[in-house]
Amino acid sequence: MRFDTTTTDQAILKEIGERIAGVRLNQNFTQANLAEQAGVSKRTIERLEAGESVQVTSLIRLLRSLGLQQRLEVLFPEPVASPIAQLKLQGKNRRRASTKRSPDSTNKVWKWGNES
Repeated sequence: MRFDTTTTDQAILKEIGERIAGVRLNQNFTQANLAEQAGVSKRTIERLEAGESVQVTSLIRLLRSLGLQQRLEVLFPEPVASPIAQLKLQGKNRRRASTKRSPDSTNKVWKWGNES
């Protein structure tokens, strides 16, 4: 399955659960063994593998126990500003998102027929 813009949240959760179950079985862990090693309940693993929602901290613990925590780097790479943005920031970290600017009534663009 490919994760794209048309994939539903539920389908993504189900696929993630199936993939984690596959990794767990390939590493020869039972749900109970993995739960004990990760410090979560067996029910949490059951819910995750069934495609239900779990807490992010539980997911991170499971990924760590399965040796998959380094794959989070692919999912969340460190943001890199463009060279122009780096020059504008002058070594500072960006702290806010910009708002979209709407055309202001005082800065009307001149068009043909607006001679007055």
